Amino acid sequence: MTTDKEQYKVHAEPFYQPQGDEVELYEAAYAARLPVMVKGPTGCGKSRFIEHMAWKLGKPLITVACNEDMTASDLVGRYLLDANGTRWLDGPLTTAARIGAICYLDEIVEARQDTTVVIHPLTDHRRTLPLDKKGELIEAHADFQLVISYNPGYQSLMKDLKQSTKQRFAAFEFDYPQPEVETAIVAKETGIDTELAAKLVTIGGAARNLKGHGLDEGISTRLLTYAAALIKGGVEAKAACRMALVRPITDDVDIRDTLDHAIDATFS
Repeated sequence: MTTDKEQYKVHAEPFYQPQGDEVELYEAAYAARLPVMVKGPTGCGKSRFIEHMAWKLGKPLITVACNEDMTASDLVGRYLLDANGTRWLDGPLTTAARIGAICYLDEIVEARQDTTVVIHPLTDHRRTLPLDKKGELIEAHADFQLVISYNPGYQSLMKDLKQSTKQRFAAFEFDYPQPEVETAIVAKETGIDTELAAKLVTIGGAARNLKGHGLDEGISTRLLTYAAALIKGGVEAKAACRMALVRPITDDVDIRDTLDHAIDATFS
């Protein structure tokens, strides 16, 4: 089991810039082994925060990118055929429960609702995981914690968490950082100077003001770091911004032109 734990440890510190008291609150939630839900827009730092906390706490982290084709067996495990017959292979949720890892289910609402119900026994006083196909009931390791994330801005009535699931979690609500904090993040992540980082953040802010007015989502902090990396690599600033900040988020000609003009004005 030691080998498994080491395999999932976060060995290098992931950079994370706190925006409030979320680090201390998460530590308190982990100390109580409360299941945690993190909500917020795409690319605002949810996954990085969980990686940082796993590193800070010295706990293994098993991350699952949820999708609409994911079945309960993908989470808990299944029997596989091999030369000697059949053998059981634990899924990521089962592995985390056995070894005492933090299990992070990213974008949980992308999974089918009949799949997500398998997490329920792990999120209350039982802290158990029934493996019906195997006839085994796993008692979660004392260090195990379940964390889920989703983006409320993308959810429809058909893709939302049931109240019976939501009310099993303590929750953190994330948003894009304040401009000065986001500037520091972009500069630290990519090594560009603060002045250039601030210009990128300004463009990001302009795009976020268009959310709901032609854009489903604004420019994420992640995309800002992409643009900064391109510029640091020698790409001209305006071209880097169009490539990393505008073309990925919209095909609407008017919105694209508006953002292109913002880029031209910022880097005039």
